[in-house]
Amino acid sequence: MDRLEAAKVFVTIVERGSMIGAAEALDMSRSMVTRYLAEMEEWSGARLLHRSTRRLSLTDAGEQVLDYCQRLLELAQEVPAVSHAQSAQPRGLLRISCSQFMAHLLLPSVVRPYLAQYPQASVNFHVTSQTVDLVAERIDLAIRITNELDPTLIARRLGECESVVCAAPSYLASHSAITHPEDLTRHNCLTYSYFGDVMWRFTQTTIAAKATPTQEVGQIFNIPVKGNLSANDSMVVLNATLAGEGVAMQPLWAAKPHLDSGALVPLLREFKPQSLGVYGVYQSRKHMQPALRAMMDMLVQHFNGAI
Repeated sequence: MDRLEAAKVFVTIVERGSMIGAAEALDMSRSMVTRYLAEMEEWSGARLLHRSTRRLSLTDAGEQVLDYCQRLLELAQEVPAVSHAQSAQPRGLLRISCSQFMAHLLLPSVVRPYLAQYPQASVNFHVTSQTVDLVAERIDLAIRITNELDPTLIARRLGECESVVCAAPSYLASHSAITHPEDLTRHNCLTYSYFGDVMWRFTQTTIAAKATPTQEVGQIFNIPVKGNLSANDSMVVLNATLAGEGVAMQPLWAAKPHLDSGALVPLLREFKPQSLGVYGVYQSRKHMQPALRAMMDMLVQHFNGAI
């Protein structure tokens, strides 16, 4: 835990009179402020605030800790600042939380030029498919692919994740044809939690010659799918699809090499699967370390095809 930051949060809570007020003043999420307060109470070994529905007030221990925190912050202000040019240079360890798919197939092409450009910086991957507590796990940046990001989180949109519905030739050879999204209800669909394990969404982009008269460009299709395999890791679903076990909706980044080689066949070309947003989630917009800002800038460039 960053004890200096925890001290700052505690002092701000007292000054603003509420945790909501502190969150607004510090540009933090409410959950992050609550977490810092809990860590401060654990550190001091005492309850620091009386909480009621109307107001917060200091305990006796809180009065003493407030004095210590104020002095700590004053001392921190007296530490000589390094030159602006030096402090602006990305340096130090950057801890990134991401999925296995991201760590293996996407981030290396960004991290390599990042480390080459900033030799005083280093990167540590925290690979997991679970949502992590940024403070508890000491994570600087969590990369999440979703269209339902928690609005209380502080995040930057990095790009977009396009999807493709595909299957192995061996699966298609022994099953009925898939020419319309509704055909998926009769197939074994392998699902991934981030992409929706119940409903796959499509938009009609072109009209095929054999299309029904009722079809039109821009039409939306919400298709309930089911199958005998689901996972919270896209690599598990991808490997099962390559083995001919069913149909999957995959990130285009992951599927493209296999589509190019013919190991997978793209389906439903006249329909666009729903894309998802790619977000970088972090703790606070204020005093963002140069290493974090540089990494997010490079990720945005990557998703826009600049690197």
